[in-house]
Amino acid sequence: MICSIKQSATLPTSDLLPQRSVVKQNPKFLSLPSVSKSVITTKKSLCISSIQRLGFSELSKPRKPIIQCKAVESDEPNSSAIDDLQTKTAAAQKMKISIYFATWWALNVVFNIYNKKVLNAFPFPWLTSTLSLAAGSAIMLISWVLRVAEAPKTDLEFWKTLFPVALAHTIGHVAATVSMSKVAVSFTHIIKSAEPAFSVLVSRFLLGESFPMPVYLSLVPIIGGCGLAALTELNFNMIGFMGAMISNLAFVFRNIFSKRGMSGKSVSGMNYYACLSILSLVILTPFAIAVEGPQMWAIGWENAVAQIGPNFVWWVAAQSVFYHLYNQVSYMSLDEISPLTFSIGNTMKRISVIVSSIIIFRTPVQPVNALGAAIAILGTFLYSQAKQ
Repeated sequence: MICSIKQSATLPTSDLLPQRSVVKQNPKFLSLPSVSKSVITTKKSLCISSIQRLGFSELSKPRKPIIQCKAVESDEPNSSAIDDLQTKTAAAQKMKISIYFATWWALNVVFNIYNKKVLNAFPFPWLTSTLSLAAGSAIMLISWVLRVAEAPKTDLEFWKTLFPVALAHTIGHVAATVSMSKVAVSFTHIIKSAEPAFSVLVSRFLLGESFPMPVYLSLVPIIGGCGLAALTELNFNMIGFMGAMISNLAFVFRNIFSKRGMSGKSVSGMNYYACLSILSLVILTPFAIAVEGPQMWAIGWENAVAQIGPNFVWWVAAQSVFYHLYNQVSYMSLDEISPLTFSIGNTMKRISVIVSSIIIFRTPVQPVNALGAAIAILGTFLYSQAKQ
């Protein structure tokens, strides 16, 4: 806007603003009012950037902005924040799985040690197996009553479906306990590492399932390693050997029944194993009474207490409680990890049990026997890889 003013020596602001007049004929050029005290000598062009500052707001028209700057919130989240969140989540998941595995292995080692101590002093595997299931059942029932854990919602159909699973679990549990009462813990677990071979054979010949060639090839080191370990075992016992083999077969059927009958059921993890323990206890108790009986238990208990002392009672309690805890953690971890990771963890668990039992019980091991155990465990690992 170009304006023409009369410039004088003095131009007080107080005189200028009250006496201003506007020339409305040409809105582009405005003449400021003349001041009586001033004498016009020259005319200059003055560029005014804002009319409103001089009081001419009534003539100013709103202008459309040439450039508009707007802040728009992006719909896409920050990629770096997503990467950081994913990294932290993955790290937390790995830490959780590591804790599960470490707890699982530690509890299993402690159980096997106390179980072997109890069986050495009290050679009644049927009662020992019953006490293990009874302790777990009592722990879970108390947890449900006190609402420490949420009780599962079951019906009659659930228990009917669970029955064959519990029957196979009972047979496998008792057979493994009988095996450990006759032979070393390490030998029992070496033979039990052949469970994948039983799984493939049962699935192939009874269920008609087929497997890729690498799965069949992985059975060669499993069977060969177990055979080599059995032939070179210094304290070999046929009852102990057959107990481990029957345990393998029973647990294979347990897994098959569980996979077929329990798929889609709402009960899983910790509560699933609790229900399995309760039903297995109901199945096992009458057989344990028939096979061994209270009279034999009373005599054996007195001899064990006289030989070991009060610590024997704590051994029995420890092996019963730790049996339930390690199985409970294993079922809880199965809900968090893949079957392949679980199989690898189970293989590593057997290694930890074998090594720790050899050290604690000072089990004599020949180099050939150790080689057979290593080959069998390696075959188990290869099987878990080939199965996927």
